[in-house]
Amino acid sequence: MNLFAISDLHLSFSSKKLMNIFGDKWINHFDKIKENWIKMISKNDFVLLCGDFSWAMNLNEAMPDLDWLNSLPGKKILIKGNHDFWWNGINKLNSIYENIKFIQNSYIPFKDYAICGSRGFNIEICENQDEKQHLKILEREKIRMELSLNSAIKDGFKKFIYMIHYPPFTTNNECNNKNIFLDLIDEYKIEKVLYGHIHSNFEKFYDRKINNTSYYLTSCDYLNFTPLKIL
Repeated sequence: MNLFAISDLHLSFSSKKLMNIFGDKWINHFDKIKENWIKMISKNDFVLLCGDFSWAMNLNEAMPDLDWLNSLPGKKILIKGNHDFWWNGINKLNSIYENIKFIQNSYIPFKDYAICGSRGFNIEICENQDEKQHLKILEREKIRMELSLNSAIKDGFKKFIYMIHYPPFTTNNECNNKNIFLDLIDEYKIEKVLYGHIHSNFEKFYDRKINNTSYYLTSCDYLNFTPLKIL
């Protein structure tokens, strides 16, 4: 039983929104993902998807994308990205498929780890605009992060892997006076953090270690549409 990650699949089997407007590498990218996925992943493996799964605007539109994901081997764990407008009603989502689960203020066990997650927020905005304007969003995302982690702690978990859609740091690893996400990651002693959202400037957002935590960029175009083995 292995653990993989990939994010920002931007599927569109209903909306037919083509990603090749962002470059030729995106042509038929879902076929590339499927081919690499099937080569690497078995039915007992877990695959973490860190947001921006589908361009759909509602759940009905998203169902062909989710059915496609369900047809692939392994157990899939999803968090919400900034483009996942179809994400609504966590209990309903978690009742649809046996092998697809959605994290919202909760966690999924994997061996002796708790897989936690939340969307996060665009920390870069804090450097470029008045931070007070975004204080409510930052506080809301902090609460969601704590709810996810504390639900695992309540059940006795001490080792954590965290999924977050936005990078939890800026290119300078900071956000004005304080970065609440990095502070929480340090406070909870999270071992690994997986994030997505980034589709350019990969040299500024890459796999790295900050303090005692390893960070992995999992955007599918960064990974050449190949799931990344984490454990």
